[in-house]
Amino acid sequence: MAIEAWFMDESGEDQRLPHKRDPPEHVSLEHLADLGVVYWHLNPENYENDEELKKIRDSRGYSYMDLLDLCPEKVENYEQKLKNFYTEHIHGDEEIRYCLEGSGYFDVRDKDDRWIRIWIKAGDLIVLPAGIYHRFTLDTSNYVKLMRLFVGEPVWTAFNRPQEDHPARKEYVKNFTEKVGVLLEAH
Repeated sequence: MAIEAWFMDESGEDQRLPHKRDPPEHVSLEHLADLGVVYWHLNPENYENDEELKKIRDSRGYSYMDLLDLCPEKVENYEQKLKNFYTEHIHGDEEIRYCLEGSGYFDVRDKDDRWIRIWIKAGDLIVLPAGIYHRFTLDTSNYVKLMRLFVGEPVWTAFNRPQEDHPARKEYVKNFTEKVGVLLEAH
């Protein structure tokens, strides 16, 4: 089962809605890979003993792991936290998330600065490259259990857009946008 992704509409409705265009414009795994987004589908019921997850962690150097339950009952100031996650930003390192239960959306900017919505569900492991503009929200289920993976000690620093001079953003632009001659402008 592959991950689902599509170009978002421009609606200002609830961020937890799918925001598909009419007609829908689906995005392939190849298109996501061109943006540096990496994806695996694993067995979330066996994450503690999953040999494939262990191989991924070993090969990519993901030495730190923790688990996070996001839902109104378990997160203080839930609505404010969701708004914070939904603010467009980058990180200086990869963002690695493995969905164990529930579902949510990662939105990433493409080379033409359009939003692509990626729907993660149980079993989806996604890696967003350092420097890609993105944001996160839950869907209408209002629940997700995520495994967060890091290389070394965890760093959760978000740098809100614009960040064109941030070293991770410059590296991302060099690796994933200049190859096709399109630069993303800050707004």
